[in-house]
Amino acid sequence: MLNYIIRRSLQIPMVLFVLSLIIVGLMQLLTPQQRAAAFVKSDKQIEHLDQIIKKYHLDEGFLVQYELWAREVLRGNLGFSRISKEPVTTTIRKRLPASMELALSAFIPIVLVGVWLGTIAATHRDGILDQALRVVAIIGWSLPTFVMAIWLVAWVYGGLGWFGIGRLPNSMLIDLATGHFHRYTGMYTLDGLLNGRWDVFFQALKRLVLPATALVIVVSAGIMRVMRSSMLDELGKDYVRTARAKGLMQKAVIYKHAWRNALIPVITMAGPMLGRMIGGIVVIELIFNFPGLGEWAAKAALQLDMTTLLAFVMLIGLIMASANLLVDIAYVIVDPRIRYE
Repeated sequence: MLNYIIRRSLQIPMVLFVLSLIIVGLMQLLTPQQRAAAFVKSDKQIEHLDQIIKKYHLDEGFLVQYELWAREVLRGNLGFSRISKEPVTTTIRKRLPASMELALSAFIPIVLVGVWLGTIAATHRDGILDQALRVVAIIGWSLPTFVMAIWLVAWVYGGLGWFGIGRLPNSMLIDLATGHFHRYTGMYTLDGLLNGRWDVFFQALKRLVLPATALVIVVSAGIMRVMRSSMLDELGKDYVRTARAKGLMQKAVIYKHAWRNALIPVITMAGPMLGRMIGGIVVIELIFNFPGLGEWAAKAALQLDMTTLLAFVMLIGLIMASANLLVDIAYVIVDPRIRYE
């Protein structure tokens, strides 16, 4: 098992290398002037694009540009972001906690809700509850994330005035900036608890409800459908019928025997689910004015900030490659019969 983890971990740099080749290669479709705009740090420099092109060799071939870019990355320099007007690494360090806080607040409910509803639907097969949940799952999986987000903003926040958008109220942000509030993790829910500021904790938690709900409704619908199909398949197998014939209670049959095996296809789906959730976070952060990496990348795409987009894509590639490794490890935890040599 340890050898397998080491081998898979060594594949991650190769994945990032191929991904970087593709992204830098796609940048060659832009003109040198368009690529030079990514290096502009102020409006005054726009008049000197020719000097920027020569300085960064943007009129050279693909191999020269890739070598220069890779050399800077190995030094820890990911470039300058025109959107945030600061180095890319600085922006990632500032905004990553916000995206992590949103992702964690959505991921756990996504899995729990999807697995729970899928199990309920399977155990009430073809009943009214099963049919209602199937309709809800189809609607949820068919809805684009941005549509759900806009509905929640318009109906819950705009109409009812509940929860709020952004990470914290502006008055509280000013108070934290001028007061003695230590940022241990950058996530306001945890930092609020660690600083003993319950007002910060509750405000941050309240403003996570709507963006997390939009992700949960859309993404958990897919998990529910997979869990229902997998559970129905397991309930029809011989070992389940044998357990029932021995007189085991229905709950013991479902949760002690069938449920664990039914989780394997759900784990398989975790990789694509994470990809959809990351894509949803980009839109969610923009709509809910949530200052994370997704909002930053969306604004960079609108203004063709290629330095920012390249760093964002590489970061997402690292997350996805690491997630796939964790999925393979989770197989062994759920099903001890699986072994990696």
